[in-house]
Amino acid sequence: MLDRFAAYLSGELGRSPHTVRGYLADLRSLLTHLESRGHGWEDLDVPLVRGWLSRARDAGASRATVARRVAAVRALTRFLYREGALDTDPGPQLAGPAQQRALPAVLDERQADTALSRGSAETPTDLRRRAVVEALYATGVRVAELCALDLADVDRERDTVRVLGKGSKERTVPVGGPALEALDAWLSGGRPEMAAPGSGAALFLGARGGRLGVRQAREDVHAYLRAAGVDGTPHGLRHSAATHLLNGGADLRSVQEFLGHASPRSTQIYTHVSVERLRDTYRQAHPRA
Repeated sequence: MLDRFAAYLSGELGRSPHTVRGYLADLRSLLTHLESRGHGWEDLDVPLVRGWLSRARDAGASRATVARRVAAVRALTRFLYREGALDTDPGPQLAGPAQQRALPAVLDERQADTALSRGSAETPTDLRRRAVVEALYATGVRVAELCALDLADVDRERDTVRVLGKGSKERTVPVGGPALEALDAWLSGGRPEMAAPGSGAALFLGARGGRLGVRQAREDVHAYLRAAGVDGTPHGLRHSAATHLLNGGADLRSVQEFLGHASPRSTQIYTHVSVERLRDTYRQAHPRA
């Protein structure tokens, strides 16, 4: 059943491999909970699921973990009901915990300029690191989306990148001049040195010539920013790009499309960052603040 459910998640719902793995791990835990009480999937109901969630909270699970477990169960009960394994779907009766969304940590414009104005790169790894950081900041893409880029996804005539986002939704985002220059340097002086017979069309390559992995991309970002005296992450660069766009006058709808958010609610958190900065400026500059 879990194998069929995994195929349903990836094939019909378009969930990412990361999400599928997370849901399956949660549901194996749920299955263990059910079996310990003499039940199977066909017995799933709200009290059983709430008992499982309560045990997770008692064990110290975070709000995000509990929310993911609720999402996994909702998807499962919908699938089981469709398959005829459940007479009713209890999923809609399950409420997840209210999420406490912290303001994202971002680089200010000065920090971003400092980090991205370092001297020229020398080795293929240096060229890749610079290109990865420039591309993440310029496009605001997720690190997994960056690693999935192919050579043909970069359109030099229009200075854009084609990105395949969550739910297999495709979007096109602009790329600035410095990022394109870093990509050109990587493609001319870095990628050919790392390429191997199995490299295929991947834009970014790892040490053995395969497609650059998410973990290595994160390490590239950490190493590059640390060398520049700045603390940051790939997701921090995405947050920074969105915040700087809003600070520069971009409208929320444009930033939503830029980031590939399905709902404007996901983008509105960045307005909080801008408002915080506006409040700080107000306190400093307004005579009656």
